[in-house]
Amino acid sequence: MHAFSLRNCELGVATAATQIEGGHARTNWHRWAEQPGRIKDGSSPVRACDHWNRVDEDRELLKALNVKHYRMGLEWARVEPSPGVFDSTAIDHYRRELGALVDAGIKPLVTLHHFNNPVWFEDEGGFLNAAGTEVFQRYTQRVVSALSDLVDEWITINEPNIYATHAFYFGVWPPGVKSLRTLTTAYTNLAAAHIDAYRLIHSLQPQARVGVAQHLRVFRPRVAWHPGHWASAQMMEWLFQRVITKAMCKGRFLAPLRQPAGIHPGHYYDFHGINYYSRSTVTRLDDGVGADVPINDLGWEIYPQGLIEVARWLDDAHPGPLYVTENGTANSDDGFRSRFLYEHLAEIAASDLPIERYYHWTFIDNWEWLEGESARFGLIGLDYETQERTMRESGRFFAEIAANGGVTEDLYQRYVAHQIYSTNSRIR
Repeated sequence: MHAFSLRNCELGVATAATQIEGGHARTNWHRWAEQPGRIKDGSSPVRACDHWNRVDEDRELLKALNVKHYRMGLEWARVEPSPGVFDSTAIDHYRRELGALVDAGIKPLVTLHHFNNPVWFEDEGGFLNAAGTEVFQRYTQRVVSALSDLVDEWITINEPNIYATHAFYFGVWPPGVKSLRTLTTAYTNLAAAHIDAYRLIHSLQPQARVGVAQHLRVFRPRVAWHPGHWASAQMMEWLFQRVITKAMCKGRFLAPLRQPAGIHPGHYYDFHGINYYSRSTVTRLDDGVGADVPINDLGWEIYPQGLIEVARWLDDAHPGPLYVTENGTANSDDGFRSRFLYEHLAEIAASDLPIERYYHWTFIDNWEWLEGESARFGLIGLDYETQERTMRESGRFFAEIAANGGVTEDLYQRYVAHQIYSTNSRIR
């Protein structure tokens, strides 16, 4: 039998403001996309999904998916278009969107920072500048004060490790810096910004739940007995996720980070957000993929049991409620997304971990950062030219899981049994 019940885990979907809203917001990503060669297909977030103008249409699609939860982001550059100047029109827009979600019985989880900086903040040094944490608090205070009657769950920062490594070490995201020193500075300041925001939100809204969406992955040595591969896997895991998680959750800044002034060890989370996509096969300090493994359209390994592996590590290290705040796959023809969903949700159903939420990434095909419009992650398919939305077969499957609280044998046979993955037959 392939049936399972999700018991206490409720379903939702996730998006990010820059990736769906469209329009000419003055963000770091809008400016980055204007530079030739930065984005794979030459697209920009100006078009995206035009969600800013289609909130009502998209809310009806959320209702059709039967979700109880929706993770959404705010566009900081819209809310605070210049330093210390807040746009009441933008805030009112978010109030209307959030109010309509609440009226529809969909609980919002709001992300304050999802890779998206106003250009003025980036030009002032952003999170490489210690003063940037104070600027982030100003924005946080204004937003929480304005929205706290509609929202009581917040993610301060999305994937600080992905943001920091891509922007300040590999240099492929704005502002395009390549330096280990800038990476550790960014880690330190992002963790400090989260801790200060955690304390601030609780001072404004004592009963709020506040957390971070951490990008977690499994690191395995390509050759288990090879000491260099093993050491590289351990080092990658330490630098990429263990050190930043410890700093943000507990206020303890371990090497290569340094304890910032005014930040003391403590407890700085009410839940853990887990963004899980893949497993890395390591030979050096790189992000490799093994041979003969299932892969998605971007060549990422599909490794469902890894979701529970990282969740168990996090729960052991820092016990608390767990939300899977992102999990999904790039699959343009929707040929294996239902299987991907089934296998990851089955892992949750079989585990004894306190996983309370599962937010699928993503609700609708969106502007996927460096991949532009080329990577298709949505339960809802999007024609970018016409902006027509179409629910995929995987979306119908997800809607039925949400309605039933699990998967029946009939659902498995209709949506999953016929689907197979592509595999990777060469070592990279």
